[in-house]
Amino acid sequence: MPSFAYKGRDHGGQMIEGVQDGATAAAVADLLFGRGITPVEITTARSAPAFKLENPLAEMFAEKIGEVDVMLFSRQIYTLLKAGVPIMRALTGLQESTSNKAMKGMLQDVRGSLDSGRDLSASMARHPKIFSNFYLAMVRVGEMTGRLEEIFLRLYHHMEFEKFMRDQVKAALRYPTFVMIAMAVAMTVINIFVIPAFAKVFKGFNAELPILTRLLLAFSDFTVEYWPVIFGVLAVAGWGIKAWIGTARGRYLWDRSKLRLPIAGNIVRKATLARFSRSLALALKSGVSIVQALTTTAMTVDNAFIASRIEKMRESVERGESILRSAIAVGIFTPVVLQMVAVGEESGALDDMLQEVAEMYQREVEYELKTLAQQIEPILIFFLGILVLILALGVFLPIWDLGKVALKK
Repeated sequence: MPSFAYKGRDHGGQMIEGVQDGATAAAVADLLFGRGITPVEITTARSAPAFKLENPLAEMFAEKIGEVDVMLFSRQIYTLLKAGVPIMRALTGLQESTSNKAMKGMLQDVRGSLDSGRDLSASMARHPKIFSNFYLAMVRVGEMTGRLEEIFLRLYHHMEFEKFMRDQVKAALRYPTFVMIAMAVAMTVINIFVIPAFAKVFKGFNAELPILTRLLLAFSDFTVEYWPVIFGVLAVAGWGIKAWIGTARGRYLWDRSKLRLPIAGNIVRKATLARFSRSLALALKSGVSIVQALTTTAMTVDNAFIASRIEKMRESVERGESILRSAIAVGIFTPVVLQMVAVGEESGALDDMLQEVAEMYQREVEYELKTLAQQIEPILIFFLGILVLILALGVFLPIWDLGKVALKK
């Protein structure tokens, strides 16, 4: 994002100079007007490059700034600001105390950007891979309202909640994924090693084999003969699917299909809506308008389909519809949630009601995760039983038939 140097006057007429990141000069002017500064001059500024490692090889093997690092940063900066430590001294202390070299470089760059006249949110925006749009929007709100330390504490709790929900969903999908991989490995081993051994025995009988056995032998021969082609096709297909998901349309369809998966789709939906409710509640508690809150919250749900529903909800609110009618129109909330939204909108405590919705979804996700193994196990056993039945009939039925012929002789 380009940087612009500006000169403006505050409400008291005092001249203020600084640097602000923005898409265009007009966007920077809007930001300044929102902060109570009347711009006099806005020019393009030559910004220093963000912190980078010396070479690509070093970057590949260097330490990364992960989600836990950002969580600790949020908690630590809150503690320092609450104790009355100035922001520059707080960043210096955190830079000296961290053992993560990438974190040191990022903090150093943020300090340098602050020295050049940028706001904290604009300085942190130079690192989009570390700080999300929602995080930056909340920091910007904290700067405007003078409650920066409170915002950092809320962001810490919000990120802790998001990490918990993602870990829960990953744990839910780990068991079925492991079973499916094990079944695929077993099928590969049987096709490459087991069935060819039986094929030699069957050829020695010189007898007509059942249709199921002939199909298994044909599939095994094809696998042994063309396994490089099979792996090549699978690799190309995997790459193609990944590239397709990387497109806007592909990501939308993929995220929508995830919500329609049996059993797991319901868990993913509830976890996503829990994150949405918690994010929207945090934004409203911090003083963000409902339209801006919906815009920034749509970026945090990590699901393109749900995000599109939230964008439609925002457009409806912009047209003057109530939050309840907008929520009903998008069709992603349960009647219980809609009832709580209605109560919150009528009482003026929508943020508290959304917090209750998030906690309700969280409890439901935790319960369904505990019973997930019991729900999935019968399905996996059913498919595993069919697989074993096909293999058993295809391999042992010819031996059984030949044994009966031998006994009659």
